[in-house]
Amino acid sequence: MFGILDISVSGMVAQRTRQAAIAANYANKDVILDANGNPEPYRARHVMFSPGDPTATSVAGRGMGVHVSEIAIDESPISYKWDPGHPLAIKDGPMRDYVPQPNVNPVIEQINMLEASRAYEANVAAAEATKSMVAQSLRMLA
Repeated sequence: MFGILDISVSGMVAQRTRQAAIAANYANKDVILDANGNPEPYRARHVMFSPGDPTATSVAGRGMGVHVSEIAIDESPISYKWDPGHPLAIKDGPMRDYVPQPNVNPVIEQINMLEASRAYEANVAAAEATKSMVAQSLRMLA
């Protein structure tokens, strides 16, 4: 009975982690310096899910649900913006006067956030339906 709730809750936890990563991507979409102040554009993070819930207390529960297996850094190429007056513009070579930019696409991030929000809401609805069915079953027994 509680395994069904565990599945929904694991989905909500996973989607909440995904939403946090998407929010971080969007917040850092213009960051071109690393923590030490060196020119290193921010790279998007993507949350990877795997089946099962390793934190479940029962053996059967470990095979149900979903968990975050990894938060991967997007290694796709960064883009460049021509800005000769920028202090971090490349000073020489074929990319002269170009500034490296993060590989975060705000449109894609908004779509991903919408999808994660809908998946979270679906898990909430499944948990509510489960709770309602359990309550109705208990009323029938009483």
